[in-house]
Amino acid sequence: MDSTSEKSSVVPKSAASVVLMREGSDGVEIYLLRRHRKAGFMASSYVFPGGICEEGESDTRETAVRELFEESGVLLTSKSFEPEQRQSMRDALNADGTMPPEGTFDVSGLHYFAHWITPTVEKRRYSAEFYLAVMPEGQVASPDNREVVDEIWLTPAQALAQAKELRLPPPQVRTCLELLESAKGGVDAVLAAARTRSDDRQAILPRLLASEKDITLLLPWDVDYERGQGEALAMPAGHALAWGPSRFVLLDGEWHHTLAPGSSEVSGKDSDDE
Repeated sequence: MDSTSEKSSVVPKSAASVVLMREGSDGVEIYLLRRHRKAGFMASSYVFPGGICEEGESDTRETAVRELFEESGVLLTSKSFEPEQRQSMRDALNADGTMPPEGTFDVSGLHYFAHWITPTVEKRRYSAEFYLAVMPEGQVASPDNREVVDEIWLTPAQALAQAKELRLPPPQVRTCLELLESAKGGVDAVLAAARTRSDDRQAILPRLLASEKDITLLLPWDVDYERGQGEALAMPAGHALAWGPSRFVLLDGEWHHTLAPGSSEVSGKDSDDE
């Protein structure tokens, strides 16, 4: 993690990320891409497709659809395109930013899921909204081999079990945990759960807990959140998102999503510590 003083913290850039889903033999599978080892942020980590908003994008859903297409080749659209046409548009977009014809992108297939803000202690900061999307029939995902260089489809449970190997960042870990139960019921169950979350939108801004032994990030419902370093964004008491593990501890290169010492499960849901 890059350390910086709170006074010199940067304003987070607007961004979007897409949790792409498909039905699998063991429930819903999600799509993860490995960032290039030379990437300036989350290098070598497996993440959901996404990126920062570009000029002219006033809605993060527009960013989400574009970034999904750039990084994975998956096109959310209401129009019909042959594979060769999709590839040509993707090549042009990645080569020099040439956008597909107006009306190609369709944001109606996106479903709000979460909003994460990078902690103040990071030099690169983002205010990223996470959306769910279902893999379109007849399309095949593939990394762009520029920003992202590998791919994998896993159930949320499988992703959590491989969190260290995949170098999953905290938002990915938390998202997998929150999808864990509904994913067992299929895509429809996940989307139904997402609709309830859309009514309880609340950005999550972790804070750093100073320690000589490890790096700990506190989520807003952690008992020590007020003692954390960096900007804070309080979460109303009893909020629907405030359940289960409330902090992330970085140990041996893996983010462990845990409860605060001495704490029991928080309101909202029953959840095992993954």
